[in-house]
Amino acid sequence: MRGVVVASLGLVTLTSLVAPPAQAAQEHFRPDDSAREPYVKKPVAEGYGGAVATVDLDASRAALKVLKQGGNAMDAAVAGAATLGVTEPYSAGLAGGGFLVYYDARTRRVSTIDGRETAPKAMTSTVFEGIPFGDAVTSGLSAGVPGSVAQWDLALRRFGTISLRQALRPAIDTARDGFVVDQTFHDQTEQNAARFKDFTSTSALYLPGGQPPPVGSVFRNPDLARTYGELGRRGPAWLYGGALGREIVATVKKPPITPGSTRVVRPGLMELSDLTAYRALERQPTKITYRGLDVYGMAPPSSGGSTVGEALNILEALPRVGLHEYLEASRLSFADRNAFVGDPAYVNVPLEGLLSDGFAKERACLIAPVAMPHPAAPGSPDGAYGPCAPPSPSPSSDAVDKGVDKGVDKGVDKGAEKPEGPETTHLVVSDRWGDVAAYNITIEQTGGNGIVVPGRGFLLNNEMTDFTFGPAPGDPNLPAPGKRPRSSMAPTIVLKDGRPLLAVGSPGGATIITTVLQVLLNRVEFGMSLPEAIAAPRASQRNTAATQAEPAFIDRYGARLTALGHTLTPAPGPPAGEIGAATGLEFLGHGKVQAVAEPTRRGGGSALVVIPAPSPTAAATG
Repeated sequence: MRGVVVASLGLVTLTSLVAPPAQAAQEHFRPDDSAREPYVKKPVAEGYGGAVATVDLDASRAALKVLKQGGNAMDAAVAGAATLGVTEPYSAGLAGGGFLVYYDARTRRVSTIDGRETAPKAMTSTVFEGIPFGDAVTSGLSAGVPGSVAQWDLALRRFGTISLRQALRPAIDTARDGFVVDQTFHDQTEQNAARFKDFTSTSALYLPGGQPPPVGSVFRNPDLARTYGELGRRGPAWLYGGALGREIVATVKKPPITPGSTRVVRPGLMELSDLTAYRALERQPTKITYRGLDVYGMAPPSSGGSTVGEALNILEALPRVGLHEYLEASRLSFADRNAFVGDPAYVNVPLEGLLSDGFAKERACLIAPVAMPHPAAPGSPDGAYGPCAPPSPSPSSDAVDKGVDKGVDKGVDKGAEKPEGPETTHLVVSDRWGDVAAYNITIEQTGGNGIVVPGRGFLLNNEMTDFTFGPAPGDPNLPAPGKRPRSSMAPTIVLKDGRPLLAVGSPGGATIITTVLQVLLNRVEFGMSLPEAIAAPRASQRNTAATQAEPAFIDRYGARLTALGHTLTPAPGPPAGEIGAATGLEFLGHGKVQAVAEPTRRGGGSALVVIPAPSPTAAATG
């Protein structure tokens, strides 16, 4: 039994977890005897010895292969991420960045690694002023100094057991041998076709014959296979100051524009010295306690850990938690995110105050039985918190309060507050020793800045457009030389009694935060299983006048929430009406793990385990 629902409190009491065995000496990385095992794309898998969930079957297989060869969760996470750079190239790649949260079973500690891209040293606070957002995206100006390769290198040196060269092997094989084009890849290519055509290197790779690759065809990327191979042999210095870095800088400064194109493409500011100076960073994770569970996330410059954590603290301060309260807590925490969170090397982020119980209680005072006026003002996380009368319970029905539902899900969204690229991706991995990785990876917009480095097979990011464009005096997220733009990525690991219980995350721009928050509430507060929690329809309130929601959410809860003063509007696309594309793990005790991906969003994800359980109880939910 995983747990029982205590109806009077609306929370889940979970059974204690069995301690993982002590970390053994790792085996040598050896050939995989099951490399040709047939795998089927399924959203749920249960079993032992390690587990993985990604949006893509090939990436899940790559991570699983590393686990079966004796690698640990960090080894598998890097291998999976590199493979996503092949099969999900519009969401991830070696020219992107990301945030990684890791539980080390040997030390029983949670660590994080910041691989966020940085601004070139020539970047100024006014560089994007007056430039339309779309023009900024498709330009050299939007390209940030890549962080992924430095992050992979640091992650493997700090926590892994294999070399970067070994971790790249599955991705090299996939790029060389190819993968089957699915509807999502085809549609994303088609959505980008107009700008891809404007760059000779991009159109040659992704528009063979002038058209997107057809569904069912095999797509190969031999240039990327060679690039990964050379990266493995030469090491990260090849990018951070070496020949590959010079190629990236040359492409940023002089994009390979198709002759006759009328697109105005602004050159970028990146220099080789910017690449040489880049460092991935270990940071202390954010941590809050909710219903007795320790929730760990990513600290600034990501706003994921602080905003999810603040919202959970607000909700725990309330006498009851339902969907109305979820939306209001999200509204308040986003007001504070926008006002206070940026790169801590450049702005003073009051993180301790934002995550304090006193501040949460003060913010919870503002949640009434009806929706608060728009916009909510930011609070004052200054340590001087006053008392307030407890809010009255919302007059919402049981269905709205408990939010119990088993709908569909996936998604993207730029948000009305400021465009933020939706096509991030997320993976989760665990190993037989009990280590756990939750990893968000991105190149920002779908297709990044649209420019493939000639002969190298990978797209550049447009991460600099995550900065506030301004003019916005005092905004914590204005551009600056070497600064990391604020992110919404929220890889999250939840511990019970010091051991892993859940690991979750999602893509979706600013909706990442609300997706992770809603999945956690569905599982911990509303008593859903993890597959139900991920499949349930979503809504995203980010201190905007209207709450974006999936159609199934509006159908089920729209009338009741509208009666409480909420305005719901369908989530935009593409794909229309979807929010997020989550992946998660739940640790069921006695070494058993449940891996969960989306059943339908973004075409459905892939969950795999090393040793499948004889009778996977969750298979029917897929």
